[in-house]
Amino acid sequence: MSSLTIAWNVIRRTIGTKKGLLGYILLPCVVISLVIALLGQEEMTLSQIAYVDRDQGLASAFLLEELADKPGYALKKYEDAAAMKDALLSKQAAIGFAIPAGFTEGVRSGRVTKLQVYDLATSEATFTLRINLDGLIRGMTASAGMVRTAAGEGGQDNAALADVFRETGKHRVTAIDQELRLYPKEGLSTVTGFTLLFLMSLISSSVTQIVEDRSKRTMARIYSAPVRAWEIAAGNFLGSFFVGLIQIAVVLMLSRWVLRYDAGIPLHLHFIVLAAFMLVAMGIASAAAGLIRNPQNAGMLNNLIITPTCMIGGCFWPISFMPEYMQKAANFVPQKWTIEAIELLSSGSSLKEVVTPLLILVLMAFVLLIIGSAILRPSEGQARA
Repeated sequence: MSSLTIAWNVIRRTIGTKKGLLGYILLPCVVISLVIALLGQEEMTLSQIAYVDRDQGLASAFLLEELADKPGYALKKYEDAAAMKDALLSKQAAIGFAIPAGFTEGVRSGRVTKLQVYDLATSEATFTLRINLDGLIRGMTASAGMVRTAAGEGGQDNAALADVFRETGKHRVTAIDQELRLYPKEGLSTVTGFTLLFLMSLISSSVTQIVEDRSKRTMARIYSAPVRAWEIAAGNFLGSFFVGLIQIAVVLMLSRWVLRYDAGIPLHLHFIVLAAFMLVAMGIASAAAGLIRNPQNAGMLNNLIITPTCMIGGCFWPISFMPEYMQKAANFVPQKWTIEAIELLSSGSSLKEVVTPLLILVLMAFVLLIIGSAILRPSEGQARA
């Protein structure tokens, strides 16, 4: 019960004031909203697809109709490949493909034809288009094979094939379209980086409170009270952790339900990863409190710990952009492992596949919290003062 009382006092001191509510809840929401608006709302779709149809046959017409019906695909016809390539170079189209002459005859005869696809930069959207083209062609070839078998050896029933394509186009039997999720959500690392930055900013508040309590001997009076040392440490940690959970919950709910930002991660897994990072941040806060004796120097924590670790950990730019020795140093900061876990989940990995970064975060938190709990307790002389 004493731990809960101490935890509630920590919560009131942190976000129970207008300054705390604005600084630790409202400000992160505003900044992360701006980041999502600038970077996070880029959809992996193709606004313009250029094509050249040299076949002008039954199969090519069906292929183009199926592509045009897909959401996010806007087709534009060009007369020849040169005009299509000019459109790609001038950024009038994102990707282009050419349907060769004899394409319909190849489908009828059972030959799977690979269309030539042109793009300036490979992305998930362009890769998805290639998969869609291959799937449609294989489906048409299989349908033509069944019509050919029904018509007899060497027979070709064009009317029957046209009927099959027409019935297929009605999509009376459909499958659930699952996102391929071959890559993490674009802009997710930046959104996550700013989220971690604001979670780390809670360190300044926690450290400031601990240093003030030490300088005013409030901590010594608490430890001289008939309350166990572990209850005092648990109360401080629970209070800071609960404040962090509130900030995480508000940011996730705002981004998902208000801004409609889809990170491609189940909500509970996203919350678990950020909560694991919050444990590490608490450990850093308690350990750093032992290095700062003057409350006026608590602001130095931003320059000594928060900003450098966020820079090294990939909150502002990809770790691959940094020199090799900096990439190795990133393995010792929690931001790197948190962003890695979230990107793996966004690319389709399950919780079992992100066990390694989560275990590293838990290990960091365990070591730092042990160190912090020892530092949090004042000396015996202070406790008797």
